[in-house]
Amino acid sequence: MSIVLRNAEIYTANEKAPWAETLVIKDDTIVYAGADQKAQWQEAAGEAAEIHDLQGKMVIPGIVDGHIHPGMCAKSSWHIRLPWTEDKRKALDFIKKYAQEHPKEEAPFLYFEYYPTSMFDTAGPRKEWLDEAVPDRPCLCQDFGEHLCWVNTKMLELLGVDQNTPDPTALEVFVRDEDGTPTGWVKEMAWLHFADNLFKAIDWKPPEDLKPERLKPFFRFLEENGITAMADGFIETDEQIASIYEMDMAGQLHAYYDGMVRFWKLEDLPEKIEKVKEYQKRYTTKHIKINTLKLFLDGTNESGNSASLHAHINDPENYGEIMMEKEELAECFLLCNKEGLDMHLHIVGDRGFRTACDAVEEAQKGAKQAGMEWVCQPVFAHCEVVDPADMARPAELGITINWSCHWSGGYFGEEAMNYYTEEKWRRMYQFNPMVESGALVTFSSDVVTNYELHRAAPFFSMQVAATRVDPEFPLDPEKYLGSMRPPASAKLSRETLLKGYTINAARQLRWDSILGSLEVGKKANLNVLSRDFFQTPEDQIKEIQCEAVLFEGQVIAGELKK
Repeated sequence: MSIVLRNAEIYTANEKAPWAETLVIKDDTIVYAGADQKAQWQEAAGEAAEIHDLQGKMVIPGIVDGHIHPGMCAKSSWHIRLPWTEDKRKALDFIKKYAQEHPKEEAPFLYFEYYPTSMFDTAGPRKEWLDEAVPDRPCLCQDFGEHLCWVNTKMLELLGVDQNTPDPTALEVFVRDEDGTPTGWVKEMAWLHFADNLFKAIDWKPPEDLKPERLKPFFRFLEENGITAMADGFIETDEQIASIYEMDMAGQLHAYYDGMVRFWKLEDLPEKIEKVKEYQKRYTTKHIKINTLKLFLDGTNESGNSASLHAHINDPENYGEIMMEKEELAECFLLCNKEGLDMHLHIVGDRGFRTACDAVEEAQKGAKQAGMEWVCQPVFAHCEVVDPADMARPAELGITINWSCHWSGGYFGEEAMNYYTEEKWRRMYQFNPMVESGALVTFSSDVVTNYELHRAAPFFSMQVAATRVDPEFPLDPEKYLGSMRPPASAKLSRETLLKGYTINAARQLRWDSILGSLEVGKKANLNVLSRDFFQTPEDQIKEIQCEAVLFEGQVIAGELKK
């Protein structure tokens, strides 16, 4: 039986026919998208069609989140929520009280999230401060940006990390005193390399399995918020991808899933490529594919370890960190291209962006000289600060830009000004020049814990990007008019936002032939909205709900009213 959705305002995201009034769905596929003229849609629908008059409701394609972390969100379910405060003493008092109320026998390892990055200066926190609150067991406090953490002395001891322990990589480091002694401030989850030592010492492991039951709440969130396709920032474990495959085989995966495998440098890339091939053989389905290698090229602006073209304002020798320079990165692109694989890069600083663009350009030239077709799709995630001279390069080089919209306002505050001038801080989060130059710009949430999962709701994210105001973390209104992150010219238009969350993101995932727009022959993934996205005041966009979510023609959340 066919389903007819008529009398609707249907944004198709199809450039040739951007609007329609009626859709006809047969099985999992759209067979008609056009005018609300019965004579036109009746033939496609047939006599026994189930007809729904949407009474002018707006319909959009299913949302595509181009960068999110299901494994990390699921694994964080046991973390302890810190009350939000800039006051170190208040945070320590809460931690101490919690530890007293939950003795070591009950909670052998305490993991708190989050403390504001702005709570500490560029020297960071000290282990001794945390020791006052929790001296008897390992304790970790995660910072708001998820790239820094604060640990106590007991945790360092049980990890086996001391002044003689080398840092895992240039990004993953234990901040140290002059004599090399770790201070208790840890960057980029460096402690995870030594986690087995800790868990063996306390004879305990956190409840971080990634079996289907632990992942299902995350995927239910996607369903309820109209997200019908996603790119996983990186696959956490073999168990995670096996569980997602198991869910799909059981008919419980209501999303197209694009997975990535993380690598660190050219040296380990061949091994990771083999892991991709293993996953492809074992877990590829019509809903699951794994075709991408993920690299963290630099850190974050707020941590001072993004790769910058300019020295830090208080440290003239410091330009941040970068995992590899142009030559090595170009070799990585060439190797992935040879294997027919894509690369997705975490890039934050302007030097990281320029280095990556140079590497793509060099790799493309190398492929041409070798008589090799260029098939690798480079995706640059974040790109928070880009030099004006490099804005047109993504369009020229075929680079896809992926931005996490809910960061567009005050989410990370002014912390980058610990390292950058205010002028450079004001140049961050600028994507309209790339859109105008013709680059493929896509959108995502990049949420990594349950703490912030609600911010992955697409209309929340779109509101922040459209207003440059964060409803939860507004900038100081006495300094920034209306708490808006400047400049106003960086606000993203509603059409840009919808395209970036639908057809453009589908192109990033290489699924645009079957999803991302509402047109004949594509899968019937769509959302019926409670309000007209284009008419809703910009400061109310987050109030828009998905009244019905369809995945391959089936209602998976809400309902279609007759």
